[in-house]
Amino acid sequence: MDDLRYPIGKFTYEGDISPDVRRQWMQEIAALPELLSEAVRGLDDAQLDTPYRQGGWKVRQVVHHIGDSHMNSLTRFKLALTEDTPTIKPYEEQLWAELSDSRDLPVAPSLALISAVHVRWAALLGSLTDEQFARAFYHPGSGETTRLDRCLGMYAWHGKHHTAHIERLRERMGW
Repeated sequence: MDDLRYPIGKFTYEGDISPDVRRQWMQEIAALPELLSEAVRGLDDAQLDTPYRQGGWKVRQVVHHIGDSHMNSLTRFKLALTEDTPTIKPYEEQLWAELSDSRDLPVAPSLALISAVHVRWAALLGSLTDEQFARAFYHPGSGETTRLDRCLGMYAWHGKHHTAHIERLRERMGW
């Protein structure tokens, strides 16, 4: 049986990140908006208000979370590219998911936001050199310094992870 919390497993990657791996992750970042749109296509409000698992977010909260998270990640990339190992501002994603725009708003605005953010992000990623992918930011919540190439992989995974939440729910519910 699938692990409903981690339907594609947790993000892991060991060792150096090759240009080929980066290219794959960049393609996944570019492809996410269409894959996510397809995952929610045709869902009505009752379906969008269904949690993807017991105790989990509603489908609409998942979509809005992706918008919030990926918008923050693009900002973190830009900070790392323009400052020396900046300390980023964490945010309380659980609390953001409970705000009215995440709980109640139709998903269309976040799908549009995700599409726009990913166009910008993909363009930026395509312009980066090996040296720029080696730049990093410090996350005070985790206490970790994260290189941009690793962050790229984490967010390629993140989009697929949450899209899989929706796809698996649809399969289980026969939608």
